[in-house]
Amino acid sequence: MAITSSTTNGGGRPQLAATSRRLGERAIIGALALAAVISVLVTVGIVVALLIPSVEFFSEIPFAEFFGTSEWAPLFEPPAFGVPPLIVGTLSTTFWACLVALPLGLGTAIYLSEYARPRVRSTVKPVLEVLAGIPTVVLGYFALTVLTPFLRALGWQVEIFNAFSAGVIIGILLLPTVTSLSEDAMTAVPSSLREGSFGLGANRFQVSTRVVVPAAISGIIASFVLAISRAIGETTIVLLAAGQLARVSFWPGESVMTMTAFIAGTGSGDVPTGSIEYKTIFAVGLTLFVLTFILNIISIRMVRRFREIYE
Repeated sequence: MAITSSTTNGGGRPQLAATSRRLGERAIIGALALAAVISVLVTVGIVVALLIPSVEFFSEIPFAEFFGTSEWAPLFEPPAFGVPPLIVGTLSTTFWACLVALPLGLGTAIYLSEYARPRVRSTVKPVLEVLAGIPTVVLGYFALTVLTPFLRALGWQVEIFNAFSAGVIIGILLLPTVTSLSEDAMTAVPSSLREGSFGLGANRFQVSTRVVVPAAISGIIASFVLAISRAIGETTIVLLAAGQLARVSFWPGESVMTMTAFIAGTGSGDVPTGSIEYKTIFAVGLTLFVLTFILNIISIRMVRRFREIYE
């Protein structure tokens, strides 16, 4: 900013006073404020786009039927509008994805942050992040044509479309997210904490698990929540590998339908616009939005509770 000097005190010493901000700084502030406003408007637009058709849907289908029955067949005659099979299918694939991504991602992050040499870290981390660039349609076909036949060759007679294969591949997709964010959070932990622990006689494993991980827990939780949200919202992999059979089943070898798979499959079909079948897309989308919104609220509270601030 521009500054001018003045001699307002009796001693005659110059005082610095701000006169005006530079035009470039104001332009940057305006651009950032515009980006924030656009983000809020987009979010509001998404909520409105989901809410209006959903209100029309629930004016015809009661909440008790939508959430209280266990049969989902909105495109058949007679139709059935019980959403629990879709919720169970979504939670099933998300569970297996988290079982793969969270422990492997955290373990890899601990290794890169506390054990790996700089040359190894600079090589392994970019290689892991390449996984995030693989198209999900490729991963979906990999689950369908490679992983499922491999499981059958091992003697586990899973269905061609099953929740386990889809969940495992989603977990592999999420590895870069968990690893990168967790490793960044652990790297930000001050070295003085490590040095103090070593000085008290702790070994590297104890320092990693009892000092560094607890100190970086807020960042690790944030990576976990982002991965879980990504798993819940994954579409292409579950559409190709998990199937489209709506059932209330947590058995990993069976075919299930997730909420995103239903939205993608029905939205690309020949459902008449404005019909009750068409409005189910928005009702399921609103349900998915509420689930992820609740998850994000919980994560924000956890991050704020366990956040560590270092000088």
